[in-house]
Amino acid sequence: MSGVSARSGGEVLAGGRRQGWWLVVDAEDGAEEVVAGPFAERAEAGWAPAALEPGAALVHGFRRADGVLARRPSPEDGAWMAHLGRQLDLLPADWDTVLSDEDDALGTLAVEVTAALCEAGLALDDASGTGGVCLLPEAGLGGAVVSWRQHDRVSLDQVHGADADALGQLVMNRTLAGVLAARGFAVDPVGGAHLVRRAG
Repeated sequence: MSGVSARSGGEVLAGGRRQGWWLVVDAEDGAEEVVAGPFAERAEAGWAPAALEPGAALVHGFRRADGVLARRPSPEDGAWMAHLGRQLDLLPADWDTVLSDEDDALGTLAVEVTAALCEAGLALDDASGTGGVCLLPEAGLGGAVVSWRQHDRVSLDQVHGADADALGQLVMNRTLAGVLAARGFAVDPVGGAHLVRRAG
């Protein structure tokens, strides 16, 4: 038995402490003040009247006996981290040295770029021929080259012709650049692909 049980009103208890989603606002002393909760589901908290309060934020955690809210990863956070980990495992072998290097700026960039792409619904290429995002380290340029790889049917077999392949590649590479620029990365064209770096 896990020690977690559901209670009426969306309350979840973990070892006697109320755990779940909470709505908080910043108090005048800089601490977080709980205005509503706990809620068993994130959506339930988002529909609570307190969610309309200016500055209200949704956090997951448990309320300690002293009333302080201790943040904890949510089940959704755990699922997201597992998904991101699976995507990072798809990075080509070129990243192995970069990710194990003590200077982890490029490795951190790889994680941030991969996360931004996954959040936009774009998966990394898994080398199975189904296509996806290709991410290659370019330490000499201080970033990573990002490009799109289409399904083998289009890129290798060209079942729709060379023009459809070229146009699809162009559109998807521009889309990748737009998504990453919108997320605050510096994006510069490099051939048909783009060099992505941290802005600033």
